[in-house]
Amino acid sequence: MKDILIPVNGWIDIPKRMNVPADNEQSWLFKIAGKAAKLFGRNEVPDIFKVMAVNSRLFWAWLYFASRLMPYGKLSGRERELTILRVAWLCRCRYEWGQHIEIGLKNGLTDKDVINVSIGVSAFNDEKEKGLITACDELINHQFILENTWQTLSKFYSDEMLIEISMLIGHYQMLAGFLNSSGLRLETSTEKVIQAFNEKVKFES
Repeated sequence: MKDILIPVNGWIDIPKRMNVPADNEQSWLFKIAGKAAKLFGRNEVPDIFKVMAVNSRLFWAWLYFASRLMPYGKLSGRERELTILRVAWLCRCRYEWGQHIEIGLKNGLTDKDVINVSIGVSAFNDEKEKGLITACDELINHQFILENTWQTLSKFYSDEMLIEISMLIGHYQMLAGFLNSSGLRLETSTEKVIQAFNEKVKFES
């Protein structure tokens, strides 16, 4: 089934450039660390972990940094997932979008919330959430958060949290760039979640 929600210019879709290493090709240390995938809301090790682990020197440092944003960030699960989904949408990254629809729905997002993310800031009524969505748009499109948006966010978040929000957006933009470039496809289990979401949205519409 075709996705119900598709960015204007479509998802970035290139032939797969990197293979996902088989489980028996992973180091024993990675296999142990794979159990930590549950901390990221996953029941199985995502393929992005397996591919990133090919560069073990970067993988472990990245994994620690990423965990400071999710799941150990200070934003609520809802705020975090709205932000990540908006980045995935703007970057036209279906892998990131699919992963975080699943995680977002587990963190209290509704189907309507996901649809609103695809529409953009005009679909949100809450001032704080408008600020987060706008910050994603501005940081990705202009490479900085504009003054009015920064002041809006400052009403709700400390300087510490403004740093985290900026880093969260930048981090998932970076990941989207890698995922789009590698041609990584969603795991079968996550693809099923996307298709179930498509069915629900199609029925509700």
